[in-house]
Amino acid sequence: MPFIKELGVEFISASGGRSVVALNLEPWHLNSWSVAHGGVLMSLLDVAMAVAGRSLIEGAGGGVTVEMKTSFLQPAKAGSRLMVSGYAYHRSTTMAFCEGEVRDTHDRLIAKSMGTFKYFKSEAAAES
Repeated sequence: MPFIKELGVEFISASGGRSVVALNLEPWHLNSWSVAHGGVLMSLLDVAMAVAGRSLIEGAGGGVTVEMKTSFLQPAKAGSRLMVSGYAYHRSTTMAFCEGEVRDTHDRLIAKSMGTFKYFKSEAAAES
């Protein structure tokens, strides 16, 4: 995804309903208070949760976020490396229900999220 690549997201792992992504927080990721912009944090959580859910659905193609709720607990400062974990705690044939969290360099909990994701069959899976 071009937006995620441009944001600087690093994919660490994804399997068995769990995922980890990371981001080195740069000055251009900050808001006017010099802390991580909420949109950056939500984008990271969205990706981590969607990837976690997708890892449970064989042949899953693309997907969309149906619902997402995020709580911001404390600010993340420039220079931090953010580690974002996603966990799919329930799935159906086409849906996954997930949670995620953002932690900073000092393992402080920055934000938590819950989300629901709808997946579509990949073109290869649909043709078989």
